[in-house]
Amino acid sequence: MFKILIIDDDPIVRAALKRTLQNQGYDTTVASNGEEGITQAKILYPALIICDWVMSEIDGLEVCRQVKGDPNLATTFFILLTAKGAAPGEEGERVQGLDAGADEFVSKPIEMNELKARVRAGLRLHQLNQDLKNKQLALEKSNQNLEAELAEAADYVRSLLPPPLVGAVTTEALFVPSAQLGGDCFDYYWIDSDNLAIYLLDVSGHGVGSALLSMSVLNVLRSQSLPNTNFCYPGEVLKALNHTFQMSSHGNKYFTIWYGVYNRLTHQLIYANAGHPPAVLLAEDATNIKQLDSLDLPIGFVPDIDFAVDTLAITENSTLYLFSDGAYEVLQSDGKMWGFNAFFDLLIQCTQANTCNLQQILAQIKNLSASNAFDDDLSLLKVTFS
Repeated sequence: MFKILIIDDDPIVRAALKRTLQNQGYDTTVASNGEEGITQAKILYPALIICDWVMSEIDGLEVCRQVKGDPNLATTFFILLTAKGAAPGEEGERVQGLDAGADEFVSKPIEMNELKARVRAGLRLHQLNQDLKNKQLALEKSNQNLEAELAEAADYVRSLLPPPLVGAVTTEALFVPSAQLGGDCFDYYWIDSDNLAIYLLDVSGHGVGSALLSMSVLNVLRSQSLPNTNFCYPGEVLKALNHTFQMSSHGNKYFTIWYGVYNRLTHQLIYANAGHPPAVLLAEDATNIKQLDSLDLPIGFVPDIDFAVDTLAITENSTLYLFSDGAYEVLQSDGKMWGFNAFFDLLIQCTQANTCNLQQILAQIKNLSASNAFDDDLSLLKVTFS
């Protein structure tokens, strides 16, 4: 049952309105002045208020302002009663009433059939507003739940990433998921006592689908479950991944990946790159710099292709950097994209200054960002060969 509040300092008008609206089946309450009316409104939260404009102390305009200023009463339909229907200033006074938040006007003397019709219309609008408000609250709740689930999923992705390596090869890693769950992933592990696998991949798009594909690839590589594949040979690994993860079978999603294997006895690194940003190999003093560029298409584009490999000699205390494009596709405050070359220069400068701590690099990237946040996942892996 709809609740209606009548605010009028004329007891005859109050009684007449109350009787009429109660006969219509409404739960009706009355107040004899503006202050009492405001108090009752905040207790009852009525669907509709009928309030006299001209009252002593607190008039109808002020009552309307205070009612409409309360978020809990924002959808309450407010009717102002006025005896000024024939006054010369009617138009300006109605503007005043509308500015105060009034939804409708009824002139005195009151024609009850007209009032009942306006009450019915007002209650319909109130119900529509309530339904809209409830839908908005439900949508906000749904969005909050979705954000919580995405954050939980990002935490799960982070929990699967490997702990740092120590010893002849040391690692430092950084994973900063964007506001929306993405598809970055990296890993490193000893295939055997001599060969270390190192890779970083980035699935196209964002959301749960990209993250699930990323985790699937991680599990396949970590468990070495690709059939007839020697995981010490990057070309074979990428070929097997391309056969297993074709776009047509995985929601039209593809991924880029840089995959390398370091042999600690020969001090050689063999790698293959399927459309991924080039890795960067720096000597200890950054005098010898190499970009390990993309050699082939991303995984999933074209079936049954071979992937090229390259081999490099690794000098003592050199450092390899792997990263996703989120590390350099950063929109700056001047509206320009930062870009790979600037990021490449930053790595060189940090190495020369012996300040290549990944958290320091991240801080510099954040300082460049227009929003101090990232639209894409940022993954950065640093591998040092002692």
